Amino acid sequence: MNTFVHLLEKHNGKYKNSLERGRLTTLQVNMGNLCNQSCRHCHIEASPQGKNIMSKKIVEDILKFLSKYKIESLDITGGAPELNPHFDYLVSSGRGLVDELIVRSNLTVIFEPDKVHLPAFFKQNRVRLICSLPCYRRENVDQQRGKGVFEKSIKALHLLNNAGFSREEGLRLDLVYNPLNENLPPKTERLENDYKQILKAHYGIDFNHLFTITNVPIARFKHSLESQEKYGFYIGLLKENFNFAVVDNLMCRAFLSVGFDGKLYDCDFNLALGWALKDEFGNPLSLDTISPAQLEGKEIALGEHCFACTAGYGSSCQGALAGAKATGSLNVDSHKPEGNGAASASRSHKPEGNGAASASRSHNLVKEYYGKILKSKQDLKTNACCLTDSLPGNLGKITAMVHSEIKDKFYGCGSPIPPLLEGCRVLDLGCGTGRDAYIASYLAGENGFVIGVDMTDEQLEVARKHSRWQMEKFGFSRRNVDFKKGYIENLKEIGIEDNSIDVVISNCVINLSPDKKSVFREALRVLKPGGELYFSDVFSGMRIPQHFKDDPVLQGECLAGALYIEDFRRLLRELGCLDYRVVSKKKISLEQPEIERKAGMIDFYSMTVRAFKLGGLEDICEDYGQSAAYSGTIPGFLHQFVLDDHHIFKTGKPTLVCGNTASMLQETRYGSHFKLSGDRSRHYGPFGCLSADRQVKENGSSSGACC
Repeated sequence: MNTFVHLLEKHNGKYKNSLERGRLTTLQVNMGNLCNQSCRHCHIEASPQGKNIMSKKIVEDILKFLSKYKIESLDITGGAPELNPHFDYLVSSGRGLVDELIVRSNLTVIFEPDKVHLPAFFKQNRVRLICSLPCYRRENVDQQRGKGVFEKSIKALHLLNNAGFSREEGLRLDLVYNPLNENLPPKTERLENDYKQILKAHYGIDFNHLFTITNVPIARFKHSLESQEKYGFYIGLLKENFNFAVVDNLMCRAFLSVGFDGKLYDCDFNLALGWALKDEFGNPLSLDTISPAQLEGKEIALGEHCFACTAGYGSSCQGALAGAKATGSLNVDSHKPEGNGAASASRSHKPEGNGAASASRSHNLVKEYYGKILKSKQDLKTNACCLTDSLPGNLGKITAMVHSEIKDKFYGCGSPIPPLLEGCRVLDLGCGTGRDAYIASYLAGENGFVIGVDMTDEQLEVARKHSRWQMEKFGFSRRNVDFKKGYIENLKEIGIEDNSIDVVISNCVINLSPDKKSVFREALRVLKPGGELYFSDVFSGMRIPQHFKDDPVLQGECLAGALYIEDFRRLLRELGCLDYRVVSKKKISLEQPEIERKAGMIDFYSMTVRAFKLGGLEDICEDYGQSAAYSGTIPGFLHQFVLDDHHIFKTGKPTLVCGNTASMLQETRYGSHFKLSGDRSRHYGPFGCLSADRQVKENGSSSGACC
């Protein structure tokens, strides 16, 4: 069964058989597969060895058709159409027959023999240029299109700018972005803004608009996916992100593609597959046997590859489909190639990205990495996600009781198990195979309960299948742990109610989320008043450039999504949590030369952080003359209790504390283990800690409100 048609039927009964062609507005001419490049994603397998070259006769047929019928746009593509010996003739003869003449150029063709005239020729004929530049970073472009292509493309753009393109009225220059690998494009507006700022700041280049185009899984790109055993993953990604809202705007409804041999197709992708339009007798149609009126209402040939045009924000030869809104859980680009140059410098400090669009695409990358690529810790490329094979103190003894398969396939970067969990209701965000969830369940005891949430089936399967074994190992008469499949950005969807959780834990997972603000918002929502968020994760000493997300290894290894420490502070403050505490912080040694090269000057840290759901906290430490003395009664902490890396309470010793610290000790489950002196009836000014802003300037990083 045609799965694309089946999905159309599912969404709307009017598509029971197929889609139908509408009014013809654009004649797209594919002049062949001769090209001076050989790109990884090319759907017609163009290369310098291309043999399919449109003849002068077919060019004449095209011109006759344009003379006879009023068509708005002539869209010339290839290969590199400029290499066709009849290209100049088609452009100069066809320009007066249409309102708009588009040439799709790979830019570097300008430097081929006898092509130096092209910028002036394009200007003379008022051509609208749509040029390929799949990233504004050299390594990404060269990886996709060939070594040295980025440098030549930048040089070509300078020539076109100097000829007036994008700088003079009527000389439009648009650029095309397509993902590097098996990813969907992001929302165009933000990416276009990044392109414009970085290309202008670094190279002095101007252009009009950016088009984002989804790679279609046919021909060379399909072969590449199959060789990496990723074709099924990519098709699944496209189907998961099917967006019915774009169907009415699909280009095949208004385009007609002409192949190098004169055969007609619904689109350039069907052309690549050889799906020619035919008459009732099965004969291929040509421009001299059909009229626009006869085409209108004709069924469009559809296949699995059509999911590429209907995924995410939709895709066509002129970018995201006009008026389309991304719907559902869209896997749209974390693959987005932002940099830490001009665009990042000028952007606001909000650390989050493309909302639902990039969210689900990132989810799929993580599912693929942790569900299928990684089989055990030995498969990790760095030590960022596995810094905690041994846990301290009593936790190590409990870990020894956890099933070996759970431990072998568990990944973490810290020890996010706080004390005093007896009888608590605990939530583990991104529980994986459940090691920390089971440790917490042991500490919570039979009167407590632990919920583990994860989105990866393979990880949850391991966690669930050992549940009975673990309860017997712990000596429990009933199961006090449950594992739910879901997204940590939307806990409401899996039934986690407001103010229902005592402690939220997480181990090296939040960095993998494309929407960290939603994760923290949800954590604070489900916590009871006085509840504790206690988690370990990877943080960075500076903002991570978006192009890191082009690399599934950097993302899967917990580096691409690391939160810049100051953005984390701002994010929590925006959510109403004015003070968090760093319990421990350790610099991560990547120990992998290639990844260290990619990371450059960015320092990564494994940090364990705690924050409380408390009202009345202040954004700096204020002195109310209060003190706290630890009673030594927390199990496992006889001699001292560590609140954070600069608040260590010795048993029986009164210690001066700020108002925030007093609240953390007095208004939480730790309250009965401390004796607090003083209240907030009198204020003595700042506690002696610096404000967060001054901490940044003087120390280089902040650690919540209290220094």
